[in-house]
Amino acid sequence: MITFVQMLNQAMFECYAIAKEHGFWPPGVKRNKGEQIALIHSELSEMLEAVRKPKEDEHCPAFSNEEIEAADVLVRLFDYCAGHGLRLGEAYEAKMTFNRTRPAKHGKAF
Repeated sequence: MITFVQMLNQAMFECYAIAKEHGFWPPGVKRNKGEQIALIHSELSEMLEAVRKPKEDEHCPAFSNEEIEAADVLVRLFDYCAGHGLRLGEAYEAKMTFNRTRPAKHGKAF
């Protein structure tokens, strides 16, 4: 049986491989992490705009633009994590284990 971490790692490396095939990881060039994080953020901004102005996605019409922008966030995040050797799946599981021990709203108003 495939674990969540294995499934996530597979998705990460698929996103990374596609990005690499399309020239986003040129050989011998170190990618700028800040730029990549800004691109992840831009996908979140596009998702917010999709919430403000909902419509069907023009490239994937079976989905709303909100759904596709959410997927774009994951694609960019997964590419970033795989490309920089981050252990996203393992970190996610560790964080969820910790979050289960936290108080309601972590002691904050919101």
